[in-house]
Amino acid sequence: RLVGGSSGCSGGLELKRLGEWRPVDDYRWNLKLLTAVYGVRLLNGSSRCSGRLQVKTNPSDQTWSSVCEADLDLQDAQVVCRELGCGAPSVLQGALYGDVQTPRWSPEFQCGGHESALLDCRSSGSARSSCSPGKAAGLTCSGFPETRLVGENSRCAGSLQIISSGVWRPTYIQWWSLEKAAVFCSQLHCGSAVSADQTFPVNSTLTVVIMEDCFQSGSDFMKCSYLYESYSSSNLTCSGKFISGVPHSPQSELKFCE
Repeated sequence: RLVGGSSGCSGGLELKRLGEWRPVDDYRWNLKLLTAVYGVRLLNGSSRCSGRLQVKTNPSDQTWSSVCEADLDLQDAQVVCRELGCGAPSVLQGALYGDVQTPRWSPEFQCGGHESALLDCRSSGSARSSCSPGKAAGLTCSGFPETRLVGENSRCAGSLQIISSGVWRPTYIQWWSLEKAAVFCSQLHCGSAVSADQTFPVNSTLTVVIMEDCFQSGSDFMKCSYLYESYSSSNLTCSGKFISGVPHSPQSELKFCE
């Protein structure tokens, strides 16, 4: 359960052990573990960030429901990918990751695209009684966390931040280097890496720590990062060149397939 927060979806995490609720230590608390608290998952995909979308709409009910493709739009997909720590949506297609033999459908979600969790969105209030065969929503996310650079006059330079649990947080990269900075410059469509250094604020703050293993080929950033009170954060400067001379929008790459 979550206690002490402003809603049932935020607060300090507690687990019941031997009949008593006990707080969970934050040592190596990571985004993969955080996902288990929420009622959203993608099944049968090639990675954790792709698959058939399922949700738990009732906290007291452990049954998963599938989502009909017609009930999932771009704004909904953005929220799902953000909640899972999987970056931006890239492909939305019914039955791409298999269909449902004995369907149980969720209500239609009506997200604005800014929410941090799918269950924070408004919904139609009632689930569909049926959905056409082959129309269970399948979703593929980029797999790279949402990132931004702040503190400078250019969007291609500054202190690196990553969204964690719907909040932009400073980021610390282990063994920070130009090679690692180039990964983020590429994702931000800001050209090549020019500099990479660290800053040390006076006060510590909850920081996303990205481990060395995250930069191995095919790594899942959510699995190899964790939250930690830190006194340092990573900065970088990119060359600032946009693809084809125009700013890039991740939404322009979303493919809706018939």
